Amino acid sequence: MTEESKQNSLKKKSMKAVMWSGGEVIARQGIRLIVSVFLARLLTPEEFGTVALLYIFADIAHAFIDSGFSSALGQRQDITHTDESTVYWFSIGMAVICASLLWAASPYIADFYGLDVLAPLIAIMGLNIVVMSLGSVHHPLLTKQLKLKKITIITASSLFISGCAAVWFASAGFGVWALALQQLTESVVSTAMLWMLSGWRPGIVFSIASLRRLFGFGGFLMLTSFLDIAYNRAYALIVGKVYGVGDLGFYNRADNARQIPMQALWIFLSRVAFPIFSAAAGDIERIRRGMQYSIRGVMFINIPIMLGLMVTSEPVIVLIYGDQWISAAPLLQILCLGGILMPLHLINLNAIKAIGHSKVFFRAELVKKLIGTGMLVFGLRYGILGLAWSQVAYSIMGFLVNAYFSGRYFNYGPLQQILDFLPALLLSAIMACTVFAMGKYWHNSFIPLLSLQVVVGGVLFVMLCQVFRLEAYTEVRTMLAHGFAKK
Repeated sequence: MTEESKQNSLKKKSMKAVMWSGGEVIARQGIRLIVSVFLARLLTPEEFGTVALLYIFADIAHAFIDSGFSSALGQRQDITHTDESTVYWFSIGMAVICASLLWAASPYIADFYGLDVLAPLIAIMGLNIVVMSLGSVHHPLLTKQLKLKKITIITASSLFISGCAAVWFASAGFGVWALALQQLTESVVSTAMLWMLSGWRPGIVFSIASLRRLFGFGGFLMLTSFLDIAYNRAYALIVGKVYGVGDLGFYNRADNARQIPMQALWIFLSRVAFPIFSAAAGDIERIRRGMQYSIRGVMFINIPIMLGLMVTSEPVIVLIYGDQWISAAPLLQILCLGGILMPLHLINLNAIKAIGHSKVFFRAELVKKLIGTGMLVFGLRYGILGLAWSQVAYSIMGFLVNAYFSGRYFNYGPLQQILDFLPALLLSAIMACTVFAMGKYWHNSFIPLLSLQVVVGGVLFVMLCQVFRLEAYTEVRTMLAHGFAKK
């Protein structure tokens, strides 16, 4: 097979996966957005902030339960059913241990924050962790096989059912419990459907040899997960303790608004880029070209969305969450700047993981977190806005570190990557300045303003892409046309 035919094969495989992953992402983010619109009008910032405190404990537990094995199952091509079953039983055992530790620690955590309601909420979270572990192997196997149609059905169903339940609980006066029960309901439905649709069943077998072999790759990913969680969730612990759960609620909702579009790309890259890069693990040149293709396409979408969201933060916050959340708008503006480069982190790190360099992956994260901790401490001196600015600085620094390793292994370093997305950045900046100017001279209702800004911004950006013949625009348009033609 020639180099050109290999590259075309990689692109065709990517396109099919992108279409289904795109459908799953649209369903996921669309349902979450609609549910957020209702819940933000039924619950208070303090209630959202209270639940946000629990995320770090849940994430640490999930890192222990996974221990990097889901990535190992996805990366290795020589996985046996014994390996899969061993990981499954290990995950359940770790889930029970983590849940028990959380239940035992819940009174002390509640006392630390002076919130009695945290203790029973942590108990619910522990139950949720155990339920999720029951589908811990099914999901990565579906992802590895690129069976994203089934993942789309599972995601849409679980989010819709849990979202309806949360709105009902909130309207019935359950308060913060509506958010906790939403997560539990989502896990129950998702796990049940994974069992029904995946076809995979664990064997009654447990192999220490399998565990050791997979841990050789996954162990460093587990350590990386701990570093990532400790840094990314540290703000919740700090803000909740120093500034109170009310301010944490504002920060959480601002970050949530940014995550609505950003997580869509994040999920796509996790489910599509890593399996495809892993399939090409023996061909560095194919991975490099795949990275270029991914960066041009993903940044072409992400940059205008982040800049557009930044300059329309006030109407977006009011429209999604209501007037009582307007204090989250300045935070959203700052966080969107940091969100511009976020897809690059996952593309670079997925490429490094795909060639089996989990140690390098860990070292890169260790360097970033050490520097980022200093940024976080410095930012806290300037309040919650300073904390948000520290996230922007961390995003820039993190990109440079990740891209350095890509330059080392794939000859695709920071400068080459910047040059690949720079045209999209410049055209997006022109669009954002135009949209921002519209907002400065509009003094009527937010809803017509936002509608006009979205239309004008979108049309202007597409026109600029056509006039300047942006390569990424042509590639994305071709990909979408190919995807719809296949249907």
